[in-house]
Amino acid sequence: MSTADSNPDTHPTTAAEGAAGAAGIDTSSAGQEHALEARLAAAEARASEMNDAYLRSRAEVENIRRRSEEEMSKARRFAVEAFAEALLPVRDSLEAAIHQPNAKAELVLEGVQATLRQLAHAMERNKVMQINPEPGTKFDPHQHQAISMVPSEQESNTVVAVLQRGYLIAERVLRPALVTVSAPK
Repeated sequence: MSTADSNPDTHPTTAAEGAAGAAGIDTSSAGQEHALEARLAAAEARASEMNDAYLRSRAEVENIRRRSEEEMSKARRFAVEAFAEALLPVRDSLEAAIHQPNAKAELVLEGVQATLRQLAHAMERNKVMQINPEPGTKFDPHQHQAISMVPSEQESNTVVAVLQRGYLIAERVLRPALVTVSAPK
């Protein structure tokens, strides 16, 4: 054994390291094992936190989906309710007209026109809009349905006359306008 190996001043060690070294235990591997155990415990804690966060997020998404479905169902139900409520004055006016059998034609016509205005207002409030193209308007197959083609002085493939108005509901075609279209020259 050399003098450097036997000199305690050249190798500063703790009593525990000295005892572990004397027992043949590698202190560096014990420290690594302890560090790895600590890292494993930290990783397991982090994985547990992440799993908990995932489960909470998944539950939140499910709750949002369920609430959205409920809101959509209510919106559909109440949208029909609002439209029906807007039509009640129209029905009342028609019933009042029926209860006036001896009314003069002018008075009946005036009542029908007022009722038609009520109906138009109710439809407008509920986003039901007319499709009533002016003559000369370019034929639009998304909003118009051509019933026939007629010879005309207008440019070809334009509306000549409207046979029946169409309707949109919230920019979606409910019923296309029935039109005659100018034939190619």
